[in-house]
Order: sequence, then C-alpha cells, then structure tokens
Amino acid sequence: MALLKVKFDQKKRVKLAQGLWLMNWVSVLAGIIIFSLGLFLKIELRKRSDVMNNSESHFVPNSLIGVGVLSCVFNSLAGKICYDSLDPAKYAKWKPWLKPYLAICVSFNIVLFLVALCCFLMRGSLESTLAYGLKNGMKYYRDTDTPGRCFMKKTIDMLQIEFKCCGNNGFRDWFEIQWISNRYLDFSSKEVKDRIKSNVDGRYLVDGVPFSCCNPSSPRPCIQYQLTNNSAHYSYDHQTEELNLWVRGCRAALLSYYSSLMNSMGVITLLVWLLEVSITAGLRYLHTALDSVPNPEEPECESEGWLLEKSVPETWKAFLESVKKLGKGNQVEAEGADAGQAPEAG
Repeated sequence: MALLKVKFDQKKRVKLAQGLWLMNWVSVLAGIIIFSLGLFLKIELRKRSDVMNNSESHFVPNSLIGVGVLSCVFNSLAGKICYDSLDPAKYAKWKPWLKPYLAICVSFNIVLFLVALCCFLMRGSLESTLAYGLKNGMKYYRDTDTPGRCFMKKTIDMLQIEFKCCGNNGFRDWFEIQWISNRYLDFSSKEVKDRIKSNVDGRYLVDGVPFSCCNPSSPRPCIQYQLTNNSAHYSYDHQTEELNLWVRGCRAALLSYYSSLMNSMGVITLLVWLLEVSITAGLRYLHTALDSVPNPEEPECESEGWLLEKSVPETWKAFLESVKKLGKGNQVEAEGADAGQAPEAG
C-alpha cells in the first residue's frame, strides 16, 4: 500500500507545480545565503589563522560553501522541472530523469542535515586548536625581529584589544613566558641577571602583561607590571582588589565568538534543510501524480500521488534485496573473469 496517498485533479496539480516553482526559487536565495555565511566564517577564521593550530576548523565553512552552491544548482533545475511539468510535451523529456534526480535530492538533504549538525558539534575541535594556537602565538610574541614571526606581537595585541581578553586562559599566562624581547633588556643590570638566573630555562619572566591587556574602563591607571607585588603600588592588593585588566582569557572569548556564529549558521542551515525536505516531498507528489494520470490526453482526470509506492518496511526490504542482487552480480562477474584468465594461464 502506498504511503501518504493523496488524490489530485488538474487544478491541484497545477497549484502544486506553481507552489513548488516558487519554493525552489526561494531555496535558491537560501542557498546564496548559506554560501555567503560560509564565506564570511571562512574569512573570520583566516583573520586569526595565526593563533589556530590546524585547518580542521575550516571544514564547516568549506561545507557551507559547498552545500550553498549545490542548493542553487539543484533548486534551479527543480524550478525548471516544475515549470515544464505544466506542459505534457516538455514534461515527457524530464520524466526518465525524475527518479534519479529525486534520489540525488534525498542524498543532498542528508548531507545538508549533517553539515547543520557539524555547525553545532565543532566546538570541541575549535577549543583544542585555539588552546594550542594561542599558546604558540604568545610564545612568539617577543620575536619582533624574527622573519615570519615579526607580525605576531601586533596580531596578539589587536586580538586582546578587540575581544577584551588577556592571555590564553587568563592574564597569569603571561607570567609563565618571556614576552619581552632580549633586544630591550639591559643585561648589565643586576635585576635582569637575577631574573634570568632564577629559572632553569634562563628566561626573563616578570609578573606583568602587555599593554593590550589593560581595561580602559577602569578608573585607575593601568597597573601593568609587578601585579603580584602589593608594596609596589599605593593602596593595592592583588588578591582582593579587582584588577584593571581583562579577566577573561582569549581562548574563551574566541570560542564564544565562533561558537555563537556557528550555532546561528546551524539554525539557518536546519531551516533551509526543512525547506529542502518539503520541496523534495512536493516533487515526489508531483512526479507520482503526473505518472498516474490514466489518460495523458485527458489532463482533467484525477490521479493519485504518494511519497512511497509501498510501506516503509516493504520499501526497506526491497532496497536490501536490490543491494544483495547487485553484490551477487558483481561476484558472478568476478568469477567469470577469473575463469576466463585460467585457460590463458594454462
């Protein structure tokens, strides 16, 4: 028994074709939007590629760009099919290709749904690549004279100012690395020598942060150095007083920014997916309704349309049997080829 059978007269078939034609062109615009969103996300990720460890994070924008292009192509073609279905002579040219086309549309809908899920599930991968990339970026902050790394100081400073953050997990991350270049250290100074000798790696570590960590909204002038030394500043206690630095780490800030972007894109992609599923179902109804017309020379007669010719279990069983037959056919062909080669070898 056919699944979700619906009766159509000529008027209903015409309305269905016209409605699907309009929905397809709306879906073309939706495909352009998805393409634009993917392009925007890719540009945003490339802006901060210096503080990201790998290119895995580009999978989502590349996928959005791809499905956006495919959506435009498939829906433009579907719009043409719906338009030609009103003319029996033109529809006859499309009729042999409709079943393969519907199968492709179903596959595309599955891919589109998976891309929407990826938009929600990429947070973990993005968090790990940001953690490692920011750590390396901070390590190269001082290399202003090293070719290939001289831009890193500006990148980190602009990042901290734009996203109102400091360090990887927080401002104390700067205490663990030497972020001041040796070029600006006076090695004849006893204080510099003592600080370098105070750690095994021979680095100049200070309890200070770059200027880009300062919060301009703070009423007090920025305390940038000797953050843990209460006696170095008047009326100051680093454990109780709220520091005039950005408290949030840049990893959390960037993760929040990109996650909100990808979540919004995931919601939009899901809405487009619902539209695509509706169009595919409508095309199936139109296809079966036109094929089941008793007499094509009398278009005014009634016909029936359905989603599946049989019930879901029967359709699944038939699909599995066809796959088994295909596998057996390939096996027989392989055995025949081996048998043909054996006499030649003899």
